[in-house]
Amino acid sequence: MTHVDGQCATVFDGEICTWGTLSGDEVVEFGATIPVATADLAPLDAPFEFPPITLARIPFPDVVKAQAGVDHLAINWEAQGHPPATYFTPHFDFHVYFRPGDEIEAIDCSNPVKPASLPDGYVMPDENMPDGSVLIGICVPRMGMHALPAEEQDDEELFNATMVMGYYSQELIFVEPMVARAALLGKQDFSLDIPAVENVDESVMLPARFNAVYDAENEAYSFVFRLAADAT
Repeated sequence: MTHVDGQCATVFDGEICTWGTLSGDEVVEFGATIPVATADLAPLDAPFEFPPITLARIPFPDVVKAQAGVDHLAINWEAQGHPPATYFTPHFDFHVYFRPGDEIEAIDCSNPVKPASLPDGYVMPDENMPDGSVLIGICVPRMGMHALPAEEQDDEELFNATMVMGYYSQELIFVEPMVARAALLGKQDFSLDIPAVENVDESVMLPARFNAVYDAENEAYSFVFRLAADAT
C-alpha cells in the first residue's frame, strides 16, 4: 500500500490533513486526519451563523480527485446544533465534496428542485427558519440540500454521528459524516454506512464505508472512506 498526502489546514489549533491510499496504481481509500485538539478547542460560545462559516476547504490528493472524483473536504462548526432535536448538540460537519470549492461557494439555493430519488431510509424535509423563511430540502447556501436518515428525525436523544447525503440541481455533490463534539472527545472508533445512490455522476466513485479510527499515540482520528464494495 502507498500513502499519498493531500493538503492540510489548521482548524481550532488542530491540523487537519487529507490523504489517499493506493494499492498499486489504484486508489482504495481516502480520508483525513482529524486531531482531537480541533474538537477540544472548538468554541462552545460561538454564535449561531447562517449559513454556517466554512472553516477550511482542504483539497484531496490529485490521484484521489482523478480516480474517485472527490475534490475536497470542507469543515463547519455548529456550536449550537440545529433542528431536529437529535442534532441540537455541538457538532462538526465534515463535507466531502465531489465538486470544486468555487462551484460549492456559488450555490445560492435558487434551484428548489429536489433529487428524483433518495437512498433507502433517507428523507429530505423542508425546514422552517426562525425568520419565517423555509429551507427547501434543507438547502443551505454554499453547501446544498441535505438528505438525512429518516429514523433520526423524531429521535429526542442527542446523536453521536450520522451520515448525511448532499445534493444540488438533483445531483449528489457530497457525503458528510456529521459528528458530535462529544463523540470525538470520547476517543473511540466508530463506523457509519454510506448508502447506495442512484444516478451518481460517472466521474464519482462513491465510497462504500466510513470508519473513524482513533490513534491514541497521536491523539487523532483517521477518517477513512473505503471505496471497495466489500469494505469493512
